Formats: sequence, structure tokens, C-alpha cells
Amino acid sequence: MTTKPTVLVTGGAGYIGSHAVLALKDAGYGVVVIDNLVTGFDWAVPADVPLVRGDIADQPLVEATLRDHDIKAIMHFAGSVVVPESVENPLKYYHNNSAKTRDLIDSAVRVGVPHFIFSSTAATYGTPEESPVKETTAQRPINPYGMSKLMTEYMLRDVAAAHPMNFCALRYFNVAGADPQGRSGQSTAGATHLIKVAVEAALGKRTSVGVFGTDFDTPDGTGVRDYIHVSDLAAAHVLALEALIADPKRSHLLNCGYGRGFSVLEVLDAVDRVTNMTIERVMQPRRAGDPPALISDNSAILATFPWEPRYADLDLIVNHALAWERKLSER
Repeated sequence: MTTKPTVLVTGGAGYIGSHAVLALKDAGYGVVVIDNLVTGFDWAVPADVPLVRGDIADQPLVEATLRDHDIKAIMHFAGSVVVPESVENPLKYYHNNSAKTRDLIDSAVRVGVPHFIFSSTAATYGTPEESPVKETTAQRPINPYGMSKLMTEYMLRDVAAAHPMNFCALRYFNVAGADPQGRSGQSTAGATHLIKVAVEAALGKRTSVGVFGTDFDTPDGTGVRDYIHVSDLAAAHVLALEALIADPKRSHLLNCGYGRGFSVLEVLDAVDRVTNMTIERVMQPRRAGDPPALISDNSAILATFPWEPRYADLDLIVNHALAWERKLSER
């Protein structure tokens, strides 16, 4: 019986990273987390998973961690993710998402880690010329967040050509929901994710929900997004890891979404439906850097990995987010 390798999860105390940790553990992998806990929470890391408190740009710390735990793969989630903030403070995003990732990749090369899985984003497409968006669609980011992630995709492509490393960059669409077993969820205070904000409002943690832009070229004028359950996304990461191990000469660039879009108003309708409440909606101007619609063509990931989404239902996603929000209220 072959022992499964140990994986370093950067940002494993954060939202998506913590779900990847759970998925890896459930699949029998060894896991180590590194997180600076700027936006993550130590309690989000399971008690039996080593938590290294530090920064991915601290190369002596990272390289010691890689060696001490015999790490064979890195799942990289650490970074900054708020689009409007990236427009206001671009250098923060190029520092956290591009420069620090360059140091992390350098550490991986120096230690000889053969596999790297990267948390990329549909924001690399900017305002796409086609919908649904294919992996071959031109990548023209319209905000520093998207550009900072695209730069990392370029770095990984070039490093994989020059060194014995393969990679998978998963371009996420809008991640939402929480672990169905209630082990983790979106916990960041002041989060901007629509479903998170809406369930906070449903529980009285906010007085209303802002609708940013009602004049987009969409059926109801509000932004349309492809919402993917965080646990389905975490499962895709485990399959990506297995694919990289099975064929070390092949790398992957894949969309992660369901291939269906919902407008902001449709999402708020779903929250009203699930909670049997009416959340106040405040119409506001568009935010900088927001495209009208982002919907994935997910045919490539379905053809490449044996990925079978289990939670592709908007009301179910809202239900899981709501259950987690209630649990957070009890902490």
C-alpha cells in the first residue's frame, strides 16, 4: 500500500484553504498548514494538523517546513482577495499575491517539491468577450487582483518549463457556502462575498445588503456570477493533486464553476426563500473593477478530472452558509 504524500496548505486557516485541509484529511493525505493569521483563524485548523504561524515569503521558515514534513505538494491559497480594495491599493495585491508567491515558488524549487496547486480566479479574464468563459478565452484582467493572479499563472508556467515541477491553476468563479458537516465556513469579519453578507443580514448582523450596480447589461441589471460550493471546490483540489501525481509531466489550467449564473437579485431572492424573511436591499453604484457577468464553461475540468459536484444548488449553498453563520454566532 502506497502512503499518500503530505501536502502544505498555505492560507489553510482561511475560508477556502480550511475546506481544502478537510478534503485532504478526508481523502487520507497528510496535511501541514502555514498561515500568518492576518485573515485566518487558528481554530479553523483541525487539532491534529500542524499549524506553522508565519508568512509564505519567510523563505527560511517555508523551506524548513517543507523539509521537516517531507512535503511533496503545495496547495497555495494565501493571498488578498477583495477586488475593490485591489483597485484602491494595488501595491498590496502585487506584494501579497505576486511577489510573495514568487518567494514561495522559489522555496518549492529549492527544496524540490514536485507539485503545486494554485488558487487562481475568473478575474483573470476581466470582462470576457464570450460567455460562458472557456480556459482559452483571452485573459485581460480589469483590476489588480486579477492581474496579480495572472502573473502567478505565468510564473508557474515558466517554472514548470524550467524545473521538475508540474502545476494546476484552478480559476475559481464565486465561492460560497460552508462545510456540510459544519466544520468550517466563511468566518472573516467584513467579508464582501454576497451570500455571506446576505446571511449575516438575515441573522441581524447587518441591517441591509448593498446591491452594487443595477445598470449592467444583464437580464435584471445586476451582476451575474457562477456560484460554486466551497466543498465542491475543495474536492476539485484533491482531484487536481491526484492528477499531478499520476502524470508529473502534465500541468493544468482549469475553470472551477458550475456553468450557470445567478444575478445578485436572484441570490437575494434565494436567501429570502431559505430564511423565510425579506432582507432589505440598498441599491448602490457599481464598484470599481466589477464585470457584468462571469459564468464558467466547466467542460474541461469535467473531462479532465472525475469531478462530480455534489452541492450544485443555490438554495443548498445558502442553507450551508446560513448554518455556519448561526454556528459563528455561538462562538
